[in-house]
Amino acid sequence: MTINRRNTFLLPTAFLGNIEYFYYLNIADRVIIEQQETWPKQTYRNRTVIVTDKGSLDLIVPVSRINGSHTKTKDIAITYRENWPLKHWRSIETAYQNSPFFLYYADGIKQLFFSKISNLVEMNTLLTKAVCEMIDIDTEIELSSNFSKPSVENVNDLRYKFSPKQPSTLVSFPEYTQVFSDKQPFIPNAGILDLLFCLGPESKHYLTTLE
Repeated sequence: MTINRRNTFLLPTAFLGNIEYFYYLNIADRVIIEQQETWPKQTYRNRTVIVTDKGSLDLIVPVSRINGSHTKTKDIAITYRENWPLKHWRSIETAYQNSPFFLYYADGIKQLFFSKISNLVEMNTLLTKAVCEMIDIDTEIELSSNFSKPSVENVNDLRYKFSPKQPSTLVSFPEYTQVFSDKQPFIPNAGILDLLFCLGPESKHYLTTLE
């Protein structure tokens, strides 16, 4: 696909998006997060991938569609009937407590995990901005005010390019040392926490090596 670098990207909301997602956040001048779409199932909008001693593990935020199949993404509510923040955080701790930068970055992520935010887009946006700040990405991020196909040049529409069922838009992901690299082969394009906790301040440089 043709990408217009250093301009506007139209992205889906993502729960601690994968490395590919943050690659586009890093090369953009401006990002618009789509929230006016009808909610699509089984995407990274409410899931992230961590790397454990047994391989990749999906962490899925339970959500509620207040208008059934017609619910817009902006109206998707997070449910707390089960204590998913605690379960997710225990999995993250088990996976990354021995990583080089876990102690440095964990508190900022944990605080948002346990903040009991009721709206998924709000939670995702706060987490995305927090990670961007941690790895020095200063791209302007805003939420969409309407749903439409981009009608101007230099708008890259990637709203439906991030899915567990679709291949990455990028060609390759150079290997870096993951926590369980002595037990598992390298897992590319994991959730951003893997890169953040393993590479720390070098995360942004890593993003610039992708293509």
